Amino acid sequence: MYGLAGVCLLLSWQATAGELPKGILTLDGRAAPPLVLQNMDGESWDINDVRGHWAFVHFWATWCGPCRREMPAIQAIFPQFDPQQLEIVLINVAESEDTVFSFLASVAPEIEPLMDTDGLVTERWQPRGLPATFFVDPEGKLRYLALGGRPWNTPAYLDFLKNLTRE
Repeated sequence: MYGLAGVCLLLSWQATAGELPKGILTLDGRAAPPLVLQNMDGESWDINDVRGHWAFVHFWATWCGPCRREMPAIQAIFPQFDPQQLEIVLINVAESEDTVFSFLASVAPEIEPLMDTDGLVTERWQPRGLPATFFVDPEGKLRYLALGGRPWNTPAYLDFLKNLTRE
């Protein structure tokens, strides 16, 4: 449960660590939009099923240069987080499975993305561009947004992610 203890921990981390890492913005805490998509194996994923822990919801595309440069950093952090604490979810925006598979096979083979083939989920979430990463808290509320590619495997970003999971 996120609760008061989690809020206090996060606020105390922000107070001691200073500002958030570059490119991460605090959001207003509104409820996360609906998100139900399938992966390339046809398995369905619903954001409501991750209540109780944080979700790293990342919108990307293979044609996006910053997305391509950022993907190895996401692959590097992927095995470092227990999905029961921080679930890393990649949502490909309106591309074919062949295109996505070919790209990920070489840079992020452990990650299985969700496919927003018609772009409707992306439209509901309204990222300001790609890549965009939303952080959904254990209560299903939007807490942070990372705009543009981020070096997720560097100390400032790893500390941010690890502090989210310390509740």
